[in-house]
Amino acid sequence: MTPEISIVIPVYNEEEALYPLFSELYPVMKGMNRSFEILFVNDGSRDGSLGILYDFYKNYPEVRVIDLNGNFGQHMAIMAGFEKVRGKITITLDADLQNPPDEIPGIVAKMDEGHDVVGTYRVGRQDPIFRKVASKIVNKLTNRIAKLDIKDYGCMLRGYDRRIIDIINFSKESTTFIPALGQKFAASPVEIAVAHRERELGTSKYGLFQLIRLNFDLMTSFSLIPLQMVTMAGMAVSALSFLLVCYMLIRRLILGPEVEGVFTLMAIQFLLTGITLFSLGITGEYLGRVYREVSRRPRYAIREILEHKDE
Repeated sequence: MTPEISIVIPVYNEEEALYPLFSELYPVMKGMNRSFEILFVNDGSRDGSLGILYDFYKNYPEVRVIDLNGNFGQHMAIMAGFEKVRGKITITLDADLQNPPDEIPGIVAKMDEGHDVVGTYRVGRQDPIFRKVASKIVNKLTNRIAKLDIKDYGCMLRGYDRRIIDIINFSKESTTFIPALGQKFAASPVEIAVAHRERELGTSKYGLFQLIRLNFDLMTSFSLIPLQMVTMAGMAVSALSFLLVCYMLIRRLILGPEVEGVFTLMAIQFLLTGITLFSLGITGEYLGRVYREVSRRPRYAIREILEHKDE
C-alpha cells in the first residue's frame, strides 16, 4: 500500500533521543488518520542507534530503516531517504527533538491547501545567542547571494510534494542543500512558524567548522556571485595598486629615497596577500565542486534496507 505521508529522519549517534522521539512522533501520525511511513536513515552511527531503529522496525509495520555504509552527512542521508520514500507528501524531521513532532499536522494542512513546499522558521529559538545571531546574518546574506527567500535555513522540519521529491532526486549534484533546492523548484512555496526546544538529549553534530562548511556549500551551490565578487575585488585592488605605484614613483622623484614608509608598505603587502588568499579560497571552492561533479562518485552507499515486504 502506498502511504499518503512519508517522514524522513536522518540519524547519527542519537541513541539518547530516539525513544523519546518515537514516543511523540508515532501517536501524532496515528492521530492524523492517514496512512504513513516513518523512514529512518542511519548515517553511520557509532553508538546504539541502529539497534534501536531495528527494534522500531520489528515492532511497527510503518517503520522502514535505511542503513548507510558510513557517515555521509545529514543532507546526503536525507537524499537517500528521498530516493526510497513512497508517500505523496514527504516531511523531513531531525532526530534531536528540538522541533516537536506535533507541528507535522500543520505542515500537512498547508500541503493540502495546494502548496508544493512548506518551509518552517523557528520561533522562541532555544539556542546559544551566538548561534542565533550568526544564523540571522547567514540567512540574510545567503538570501541575497542565492536570490532565495527563506527565513530559516537551519530548520529542517519541512514538507515536500511528490513532484518536488522527484525533481530533487533527478538532480545528481554531489553536494547540495535540500531546503534551498526545494525552494528553487517550488511553484507555490510557503513558510510557517514552528516551536523550537532546547536540546536536552545528545549533542549537536554541527560544530563551527561544519557550519562554515555547510554555508560555503550553500552559497557556491546556488550562485556565482561570490566568484564575481572576487573578480571585482581583484580588479579594484589592481587599480589601487597601480595608483599606489604611481604615487610612490612620483614621491621618490620629488623627495628622493625614503625608509620611513617601509612599515606602511609592509602593511599594504599583508593586506593584499590576505585578499589574494581569500580570493584563491573562493575560487578553490568552485573548482572543488567541479571536481566532485566530474568525478561522479556515489553520494552515499546503502548497506541495508529494512522494510516489511508484505506492505
